[in-house]
Amino acid sequence: MALTATVTFRTTPELKARVDELARRTKRSSGFYYNTLLEDYLSDIEDIYDAVDIRERVRAGKEKTYSSDEIRKELGL
Repeated sequence: MALTATVTFRTTPELKARVDELARRTKRSSGFYYNTLLEDYLSDIEDIYDAVDIRERVRAGKEKTYSSDEIRKELGL
């Protein structure tokens, strides 16, 4: 049995209606679709924030960078 947790959040009436309609048409729960959306996009959003953080560290000189020549040499290309 999968463990679950309850989450409450606000969304627009239009988005809720779309999810509810999809759930009705497919005979699945709206929770199924909210979980699917989170699973599909949460990693992408985390990656975006990580990239922004790394970019700022590079600009501040706090992150080591490598030239394409250095990378090719390291990889033996």
